[in-house]
Amino acid sequence: MTTKSLHPETIALHGGTYRKDESTNSVAVPIYQTTSYQFNSQEHASNLFSLKELGNIYTRIMNPTTSVLEERIAQLEGGMAAVAVSSGQSASAFAIQNLCSAGDNIISSTDLYGGTWNQFANTFKQLGIEVRFADPKNPESFIKLADEKTRAFYAETLPNPKLNVFPIEEVAILGEKIGVPLIVDNTAAPITCKPIKHGAAIVVHSLTKWIGGHGTSVGGIIVDGGNFDWTKFPDRHPLFNKPDPSYWGWVLGKVVPEVLGANITYAVRARFVLLRDLGSALSPTNAFNFIQGLETLPIRYKKHQDNAEKVADFLTGKKNVIRVIHPKYSLGLNKERAKKYLEDGNGPLVGFELDGGIEAGKTFIDSLELIYHVANIGDARSLAIHPASTTHSQLSTEDQLRAGVTPGYIRLSVGIEHIDDIINDIDQAINKAQDKVKNAA
Repeated sequence: MTTKSLHPETIALHGGTYRKDESTNSVAVPIYQTTSYQFNSQEHASNLFSLKELGNIYTRIMNPTTSVLEERIAQLEGGMAAVAVSSGQSASAFAIQNLCSAGDNIISSTDLYGGTWNQFANTFKQLGIEVRFADPKNPESFIKLADEKTRAFYAETLPNPKLNVFPIEEVAILGEKIGVPLIVDNTAAPITCKPIKHGAAIVVHSLTKWIGGHGTSVGGIIVDGGNFDWTKFPDRHPLFNKPDPSYWGWVLGKVVPEVLGANITYAVRARFVLLRDLGSALSPTNAFNFIQGLETLPIRYKKHQDNAEKVADFLTGKKNVIRVIHPKYSLGLNKERAKKYLEDGNGPLVGFELDGGIEAGKTFIDSLELIYHVANIGDARSLAIHPASTTHSQLSTEDQLRAGVTPGYIRLSVGIEHIDDIINDIDQAINKAQDKVKNAA
């Protein structure tokens, strides 16, 4: 049986080349808590530093524990290679910096996690990289905003808080015509969506979320699809088509495929330039924790999705809930996209708008007894947050609305507890929020 024929449940446990530790025969992946590695010879060291062969040099750049994680997630996503980093924010930053220099731009969907929006709109601006925002309802808007300095399109598969599935294939095809790759943050749809299959060139994840699954570790990963020709449009991607001063003036877009025999130029540059120089390394212990999470991800994620759908069903019949945001209840074009891209379930996130605005939202959060009030998603336990006063509070009112955040909006990351207990807690918190609003009136 070839690895390509394996199902996600099997890849999560057996993906990649690791079978056992060769020194001890350990089946569980060891934590290689080391900074450095003994070279076999001077020639061996020289080959590693000149990329004539791949191997361990220094844990800031690579680590055997992390390597197992990278191989399994690359295989799970249908990519060629992956580079793990210290956080999801590092993953999104590296994904862009691996293509852009000062003066360049990317076109991003408006539907983004608040932290990514701030990173793009403010921090990248300070670095001289412009991020232009396009409306994902209209894929053509990405092309209209592009120019000769556009290096990538960027989107989230299932962006919170809107939870409208992104048109991956439509935008990827448009970008391919002008040499612009699509980068997709697939954090909220592991297992369920395969962006690379639909034309995305790069996939990023916050490992902190469902892949880790237990709220114990922070990390991120970048997956190179190996399906984008970086040399076809040399003026579009100068970092891959002009001499690189980091590597003896090599033109990486030509040298890497020739030397390594695979189109993993993007991953190689992310590792041996950005990770080497900027140092956002994932710790071996966190890599180990993510491997543990990955092994049960397919089972957990199914339970997350099943519970989320039942919560959405409950909320649609609840008085004082103005609207429910969940792919099952999307309409029109959004419904079609959810059906096309979400292959096995509608995701683990649910949003809803409470009557009573910001005060109702805050009271709901303060009334929860079981569900945690946490600025995170993807834990095994259920989590809730009021974005207008927390995760998206740094945005202007206008930008909040563009991102899908209204005053009474609540985001739920539905966990794997018994569904009756989850719904009972939501129910009593909504009732208390409405009682407070009525009394205030």
